[in-house]
Amino acid sequence: MNFLLETLQLIVLTIYYHLESFIKFIIPQRKKDVSGEIVLITGAGSGIGRLMALEFATLDVSLVLWDINVDGLKETAKQVKEKGASRVHYYQCDCGDREVVYRVAEQVKNEIGDVTILINNAGIVSGNRFMDTPDAVVEKTLRVNAMSHFWTYKAFLPAMTDKNHGHLVSVASSAGLIGVNGLADYCSSKFAAVGFAESVALELIAAGKDGVKTTIVCPYFINTGMFDGCRTKWPRLLPTLEPDYVAKKIVSAILTDQVFLLLPRTLYLLLAVKGFIPFKQSVILGMYLGAFNFMDAFTGRGKKRE
Repeated sequence: MNFLLETLQLIVLTIYYHLESFIKFIIPQRKKDVSGEIVLITGAGSGIGRLMALEFATLDVSLVLWDINVDGLKETAKQVKEKGASRVHYYQCDCGDREVVYRVAEQVKNEIGDVTILINNAGIVSGNRFMDTPDAVVEKTLRVNAMSHFWTYKAFLPAMTDKNHGHLVSVASSAGLIGVNGLADYCSSKFAAVGFAESVALELIAAGKDGVKTTIVCPYFINTGMFDGCRTKWPRLLPTLEPDYVAKKIVSAILTDQVFLLLPRTLYLLLAVKGFIPFKQSVILGMYLGAFNFMDAFTGRGKKRE
């Protein structure tokens, strides 16, 4: 095609996709049938991972639960069975250890079958300022929050592409879109998770694998205990999210093949604003929104135990 034809095509498709997006926004989308799918959730021993498992419990799927905490896994398995799930499997897995991820993934494939919905949800946070964070902690944060996604994709994506069927879900964070004072290692890992998931999504499109769907989830901070002690400055504008609400929205996004999910909706506006305002203005906006002080009273799960 020449320049004029390609430009015309761009304009027409831009208008079409904007209209499509608007219609999807105002008209509830039909949810796909996931019965018979094999759903693997990392970080399923507590928090959002457990709640997502409970959401899937009534959808006639085979649930595969991963976590480093065996007691948490057992409790999640118990709860999803009580809610009606009949095919529930759990495996202890340290998602920050590549060899363990590959070994447990192979075990899952041999014992249960090919995973068709992969939800990378496991995550950790140190809550320390950059210069106060030991190298080992930085590396662990990057391994669990980002590198584990590389390893699980390597393990389960080939079967999805062979069948042109599957769904990859990355539960990242708004901290993977906008930097936050006091969260250098966490933000870095979540930026990496978002960039990786988006890049693989584009590879799938380029390869014509339109049957393998992708969803990238970027919620604001969630009231799961992971960010205990933190306070949002303007709760009406940027509320700390309730876990049940987030889990329901994530599962709904999966069932409707939503590519990006930002929570709350005000993040869509903030992300758009970030792209065109001067840097100094973004700094004072961050101060206004409390991004400079959000972590001041952080305790988190780990520091509580200490």
